[in-house]
Amino acid sequence: MTRQNRHLTRLALSLLFGCAPLTLSAYAQELKDATPAHSSADAAAATKAMAEHQGIWKWVVPPVKMNGAFDDHDPIGLVAGKLIPADCAFNWTDPDTHKLYCFTSATSLVFFLDSPQTYIPEAEKNWRALKGKLAKPR
Repeated sequence: MTRQNRHLTRLALSLLFGCAPLTLSAYAQELKDATPAHSSADAAAATKAMAEHQGIWKWVVPPVKMNGAFDDHDPIGLVAGKLIPADCAFNWTDPDTHKLYCFTSATSLVFFLDSPQTYIPEAEKNWRALKGKLAKPR
């Protein structure tokens, strides 16, 4: 049985018998001792890169505000009755009205593109209602 398999077996047994915190800390220490010193620097560099990019799915976040419809709120969120701000990294321009619509994710954009002429009127109706709630003093 390899060293790693022994540790995993020990971990599984300790989880069954409720001794997980002790075993997990011992397992983590053994892994730390077994890893080379340069891997922590690599991990720190990867963490920094991820923090700078704020996610792996967005290629480009616009450097300037794009002034989309609904004050840059996601139309699919509006259809659902929620105000979800978008940064216009994902956007679509209506070929008929030339309005720019901003989306929070590619999934939202693809979902919207299935039937934009159905979603736009519903989003506009909900936008008027939600915008009215925002304007009311509390």
